[in-house]
Amino acid sequence: MGIERILKAFSQLSVLVVGDLMVDRYLLGEVARVSPEAPVPVVDWQSTEDRLGGAANVGLNVAALGASVHLCGVIGRDSESESFFHLMDSNGLDSALIVQSSNRPTTVKTRVIANDQHLLRIDRETTSNLGSHEQQILLNRIHEVHARRPFDVVIMQDYNKGGLPPSFIHSLVGQANDANVPVAVDPKFHNFWEYKNVQLFKPNFREVKNVLPYSLQPDLPSLSRAAQHIHEKLHCGLVLITLSEKGIFASTPDNSAIHPTRKREAADVCGAGDTVIAVAALALAIGLPPDSIAQLANLAGGQVVEKVGVVPVDLPLLRKEAKRN
Repeated sequence: MGIERILKAFSQLSVLVVGDLMVDRYLLGEVARVSPEAPVPVVDWQSTEDRLGGAANVGLNVAALGASVHLCGVIGRDSESESFFHLMDSNGLDSALIVQSSNRPTTVKTRVIANDQHLLRIDRETTSNLGSHEQQILLNRIHEVHARRPFDVVIMQDYNKGGLPPSFIHSLVGQANDANVPVAVDPKFHNFWEYKNVQLFKPNFREVKNVLPYSLQPDLPSLSRAAQHIHEKLHCGLVLITLSEKGIFASTPDNSAIHPTRKREAADVCGAGDTVIAVAALALAIGLPPDSIAQLANLAGGQVVEKVGVVPVDLPLLRKEAKRN
């Protein structure tokens, strides 16, 4: 299927993105001297910029690809939530599935960047799991929206901030399976083995290495062994393991391969995984074969690492590069 047909098919999809929502804040400036108080640089602040992060950045990527996105999760009832809703509104995203809670703050990751270098990150967050009441509110709202227009794919973006507790994972995956809606997951360490019976599972190399009882190398035999272990434990369909500059490893129960990435000048790897899961999930939803899913996701993920900060995929550039490849 050519890229134009793929993008047209993307534009007809309804996508649920659920997970840990956050604001990515950038303090931008320049360093010209070292502090006399301690051996640290002094940043002359120039500007502050807020962007949608975490699962919200996945939602931005889905929207950038032309699909209809329903972003779902819990944020605080605080001043930072106002920034989050403003960013949602300015990016044309619907907030019907966003729930506010007085029991947790809105997650904010503040990055200090000077002279195009990432110097420091400050996290304002809680990692406690959502309560049962909050989980049920989300599940009820998801059911209501799905009843009006069924989702074509569900993306679960887990940053281990408590937005996807095991009980919620099991309930949502079960509901999706009952409705024959494919589920695509970008896991993190704590809930890695909770995502049983999903159709696409996309950890990165470090996450897989962390949960295996044996050593892992970024080569085909070692990755294939790891993927077999994942398939057996999770009963999942397609396993994609991102390998940074080495590309993406793709595995089904019957076949596996490494898809190398094009050499690029990486400016910032933040958010690349969000782009990969968004593209891969949409490609899965329209029925692309595993190799095509990996290749297109590889192309999109490589594109965003060339830019500083968390940014969504550039659709015109993706179209251009896909045609060239």
